[in-house]
Amino acid sequence: MTRIAGIDLPKNKRIEIALTYIYGIGLSRSKAILHKMALNPNTRVTDLDDQEVTHIRYILENEYLIEGDLRRFEALNIKRLMEINSYKGKRHRIGLPLRGQRTRTNARTRRGIKKTMAGKKKAPKK
Repeated sequence: MTRIAGIDLPKNKRIEIALTYIYGIGLSRSKAILHKMALNPNTRVTDLDDQEVTHIRYILENEYLIEGDLRRFEALNIKRLMEINSYKGKRHRIGLPLRGQRTRTNARTRRGIKKTMAGKKKAPKK
């Protein structure tokens, strides 16, 4: 079992795809890492030897922000926007989209599902 940055990589996937399971590593960054190592992207995770895994670990730790560090960095950026009272910070605080999307009909991911008739009085029981 190959474990990099606290993530268990799937055994039978290509290394190019398996690296994308790490938060902060997408397909293009994964390709760049493998190109830097001169490793075939079609290699399966099970076919990697310990030296290659160690080299991947070294590159990820020293050159990229990944997993917990990246999540903490993003959380601090959002917190800073909220503290300086910027427009984006206000939108984060009230849970609305912050990149100019419309909110009248869409934005269900950020706003959540609302009841259609909130506040309607129930009929009294007889």
